[in-house]
Amino acid sequence: MKIIVLIKQVPSTANTRMDPEKGTVIRDAGDTVLNPLDEHAVTEAVKIKKLIPGTKIIALTMGPPSAKKILNEACARGVDEGVLLSHKAFGGSDTVATAHVLAAAVKQIGNYDLLLAGEKATDGETGQTGPMTAALLNIPVITFAQSLTVLDNKIHVQRMVEEGIEELSVNLPALVTVIKEINKPPLPTIRGYLLAKKVPIPIWGPDDINIEPGRVGLKGSSTRVVKIFSPRLVRNTKFRIANTEEGIISSVNTIMEVLTNRSLISKGDNHGS
Repeated sequence: MKIIVLIKQVPSTANTRMDPEKGTVIRDAGDTVLNPLDEHAVTEAVKIKKLIPGTKIIALTMGPPSAKKILNEACARGVDEGVLLSHKAFGGSDTVATAHVLAAAVKQIGNYDLLLAGEKATDGETGQTGPMTAALLNIPVITFAQSLTVLDNKIHVQRMVEEGIEELSVNLPALVTVIKEINKPPLPTIRGYLLAKKVPIPIWGPDDINIEPGRVGLKGSSTRVVKIFSPRLVRNTKFRIANTEEGIISSVNTIMEVLTNRSLISKGDNHGS
């Protein structure tokens, strides 16, 4: 069995920066990490590998050269191989362009049985890339999986929906996106990192996956960020100690004064004392 896990390098929450002109995330800025939900996808792939002898796992990501770090981490977690899709032509890709690149790379790898991915990425929160990749590959897709089992060339999934749990089965090959409830990813071991250093990570560009230039980057993107800005937080907080009767009366009067000044109540309202 061959499993391809789609993973992504994302900025750590505290270091996310945006390019104000392009409206895209600056991928080389600050600390970057393996997308947290993709950790669950990797863990699930390794779990299947332990249950089905002969299973091979390939981690696939698109990003700058620094994204090799998360492929090394995936290998340290039990993945067999990694492929990095990195080229200046891929820069600025939205979810549509990214899906085109990933689908082309998956076709290039070939002979796959299962694609796994996290439900969404923390730097985008769209949850679109995985399903769109499946659509381009013309394979079934199941989202929000909280458990899965591979049996008799089918994948059986319990997925979380608003109304409860939904059970689905589809023929392989298929793509499944997982949620955090599916497992608890263990930390990579030192031995895992040492073994990962021996795994070669090829870098593929547009020519390696036979994709048209118009399908990738800003040219291949269907969305445009018109403007980005950081919200201004302006607070004028008043503190009152209300542990005595006088303090309670003073606090209530202050609240009523603020509400009156903001025209939320009228001066004639009876608010007592």
